[in-house]
Amino acid sequence: HLEVVRLLIEHGADVQTEGGPYRTALQAASACGHLEIVCLLIEHGANLQTEGGLYGTALQAASYRGHLEIV
Repeated sequence: HLEVVRLLIEHGADVQTEGGPYRTALQAASACGHLEIVCLLIEHGANLQTEGGLYGTALQAASYRGHLEIV
């Protein structure tokens, strides 16, 4: 998944695009425990404070799902 995300970013994908049950890619990656993707999205400007979706913020998603390495 990491290389796909990297490729999308390199080709201009907006890391803040919203939609779906998680709301943003950062929230989805956080909820699913994908630490490297979380770091990559943050490096490219993903907003840690965006709220909504199933779990609220990315931090709340990681916490709720037990991904302490992301918290």
